[in-house]
Order: sequence, then C-alpha cells, then structure tokens
Amino acid sequence: MPRVHTIGVAIAIPEPYGTQLQRHRASFGDPQADAIPTHVTLLPPTEVDVEDMASVEAHLQQAANGVDGFRMHLRGTATFRPISPVVFVAVTEGISSCEVLTSRVQSGVLAQEPRFPYHPHVTVAHDVGEVALDHAFKTLADFECAFDVRGFCLYRHGGDGVWRPSREFPLRS
Repeated sequence: MPRVHTIGVAIAIPEPYGTQLQRHRASFGDPQADAIPTHVTLLPPTEVDVEDMASVEAHLQQAANGVDGFRMHLRGTATFRPISPVVFVAVTEGISSCEVLTSRVQSGVLAQEPRFPYHPHVTVAHDVGEVALDHAFKTLADFECAFDVRGFCLYRHGGDGVWRPSREFPLRS
C-alpha cells in the first residue's frame, strides 16, 4: 500500500463538453488525453502522506464552504507557447471565482509555491509537436460552452497513470 498519494484538485467540465474536449485532445495526439479528465485545475499534482488525507479533505471542505457556486464560460483557444507547449480553451467567465477557489485550496495543509502564475484554463493539447498544437489551436478556436459550477473534485493519480475522482466538494448554493 502506498504511503503517499498524488492528488490534484479541479473543477470537472460537465457533459457533454468534458467528453467532447477529451476526444479532441486525443485526436491531437496528446498521450495523456485518456488519463486526465477534462478540468480546470485548482491544485496541480501534489504528493500527500496517506496519514494526512483526512486533514486534506477537511481543508477542502472548508475551502468549498466559503465560496458560492458560479457561472463558467469557456470560449476560444489560447496558448502558453513559447513558455510551455500547451494549447487550451480559455475561461472567459468565472476567472475571479477560480482565483478565489485556488487561493483557498492552496492554503493551510495544501499551501505551496506555484511554479507559474495561476491562469484558469482547460488544456486540450500538451507535449505534442508544433503542427499538432497549431491544429488544436485552429480546430477549437470557435469552441464555446457555459455551465454552472456547483463544486470541485479531489482526484487521485492511480498506479496505472490515470487520474480518478475521489471525492466531490459542493460549493455554497
């Protein structure tokens, strides 16, 4: 039994949009497309001792209890190139709520120094060649959807390399 879990915290993109974007990601040749559910990250992959999971979950519940549900609108594509080989669908509504949630999640027992400034987004191509990145950018340039965010999810990284939901944390209604 592992003594450390690798976890992440994210807002899951609801259906049908989550599957739609995941299929696109796979079509662009992204090797992680089938292992990573479509999401907006609140806490990047983080190692946590198994003994600390109860306090992590209590912390996440407290973080969720302090934030109201909100509307999220995704529209168009953008990229982190040349800094990082990533194309993403942009969050155009709900940015400030994501920032508040991230700040609450990445505090206390989950406090950490970020590698990059926080920028909520939905990755659709990562670590693929330039041609595939360009194709992803053009293919999803007109993508658009909107939905209500009512909570976020704790994910665990499995020994098989797949990220799976572990627990949902509802926001205030």
